[in-house]
Amino acid sequence: MRFFNNKLSRINFLILVGILTYLYTNMSNGDGYVEAISKASPSVVNISSKKNNGTRLFNGNSVNDVMGSGIIISNDGYLITNLHVIEGTSIIEVELDDGQVYPASLIGFDERSDLAVIKINPIDALKPIEASNSSSVQIGDQVIAIGNAFGLGKTFTSGIISATGRDYGNPYLELFQTDAAINPGNSGGALINHKGNLIGMNTKIFSKTGSYAGIGFALPANKMIEVASEIIQYGSVKRSWVGDFRVKAKRFLLNNKPTYGLEILELKNIGPLFNNGKIKPGAIILSVNNESPSWENLTSALKNSFPGDEINFKILQDSNVEDYKVVTEAIPIQ
Repeated sequence: MRFFNNKLSRINFLILVGILTYLYTNMSNGDGYVEAISKASPSVVNISSKKNNGTRLFNGNSVNDVMGSGIIISNDGYLITNLHVIEGTSIIEVELDDGQVYPASLIGFDERSDLAVIKINPIDALKPIEASNSSSVQIGDQVIAIGNAFGLGKTFTSGIISATGRDYGNPYLELFQTDAAINPGNSGGALINHKGNLIGMNTKIFSKTGSYAGIGFALPANKMIEVASEIIQYGSVKRSWVGDFRVKAKRFLLNNKPTYGLEILELKNIGPLFNNGKIKPGAIILSVNNESPSWENLTSALKNSFPGDEINFKILQDSNVEDYKVVTEAIPIQ
């Protein structure tokens, strides 16, 4: 059999070889996972938090130990983690990549984004993680989750971004969804891209058993940096607040016309939006600052305002439509 009976066949063969070589090179490199992990790993730490009255067990652990992870954001010792990793504890210890252990102090936290900033005083300069612009993250992007899974030590799992903008109806929060395995102990760890850059912090999972079920969530890096910067500078988050509530999109008839709005589902705190209890669950937001009642417009109005600024809402309640000029407040510390 003759493989090359003309010039075109030889050209096609060379093109095929080039394609196969490219694919083999990229696949054998694990899509850059080795390099990405090597780059980001020194910036991710193990965190152990405990109460002073914890009973010591035979293996040296306390029944009140909470194992989690953290991310180095400055060379002088500032780290971020999830609030639920260190909440209610009085002793926080940080184990670096090289095995050194340091006590940590709490600088501040933001309950709504489940983020806390802690500080250690290292002997040597630390390696802060390099962050990417998380607004450019897309569904299908390859990611690696790094964290202290089940307290076993630093663990790396891979997957993709399954969804963006997950919010549970909470206008103060948006999350990435990923199928990279996230388990107890991963909380506060890094979600990185194929270049080894931070794009999010592993925050929570959806599971009926408490273990990995293919659905995990991460706080986007841009949000993390924004919140952490305010905590470091002011001790708390200074963004505007109109109350704690959740919404869902709803289509309905208003004056016999199909209408779209955001239904208020629940209230946790009576804030300025709720006008001393006059606005209740079931009310529907028809516009925000004279714009359509989209999720994007609502979150943008909150994000781009400061305490003392005014946000205009048009709200339907009990068949009545009213305009409300709401003066925002600083987020209360709970």
